[in-house]
Amino acid sequence: MRSLLYSTVTIPTTSKLPNCYSPHSLKLPFLNFLHPSKYPILLNSDPRVKSHKRLITKASMASQESNTEANSQQTKPFSVLFVCLGNICRSPAAEGVFTDLVKKRGLDSKFKIDSAGTINYHEGNEADPRMRAAAKRRGIAITSISRPIRPSDFKDFDLILAMDEQNKADILGALERWIHRETLPADAPEKVRLMCSYCKKHDETEVPDPYYGGAQGFEKVLDLLEDACDSLLESIVAEKKI
Repeated sequence: MRSLLYSTVTIPTTSKLPNCYSPHSLKLPFLNFLHPSKYPILLNSDPRVKSHKRLITKASMASQESNTEANSQQTKPFSVLFVCLGNICRSPAAEGVFTDLVKKRGLDSKFKIDSAGTINYHEGNEADPRMRAAAKRRGIAITSISRPIRPSDFKDFDLILAMDEQNKADILGALERWIHRETLPADAPEKVRLMCSYCKKHDETEVPDPYYGGAQGFEKVLDLLEDACDSLLESIVAEKKI
């Protein structure tokens, strides 16, 4: 018994340990007893392993794409396009009024706002000076440059607001022509609505064209647009939780 207590025990150095115990090896000792040919699942070349890896990779990529799409939808501004005939009176004024309201609410980054016309007669021109002057008296800046509506607008905008029934019919008519040669959203027709459908204080169903009238006509247009734009903004904020 005494001899056992005081006997010398020799511990092998790392260099003398079997390969499976090497600190640089990831193999486990018990796997040395399993012949690879009998257990191909242990090999990276086994098709089951490769298939499993592919499934994991695909699932990971799908999850990343889903998260990216969700984040994109959350950060994408809500886009509104105002449309009248020539894009020099009513729709530029609507763009200016709505932009002013959005800025006052500190929601600039949440919206994309633009205007267009159903014809290109005034393309490249500033808004009518009479409309700009009337808006300026109310502290509203109109800075848009006239352009015609285009097919891409049905992709780029969430809402397209026509000033009157004829404008709406012209917009939908253009859509009918373009849809045969362009890939446009299936819900494109539902994006088109009348501006006055958002009015709460006024009973008018259309925003009248003030081009051939006097100063009072421009004031009337701004009254209608301020009413409609205020209700429009509240509606979007509530519905989209902006």
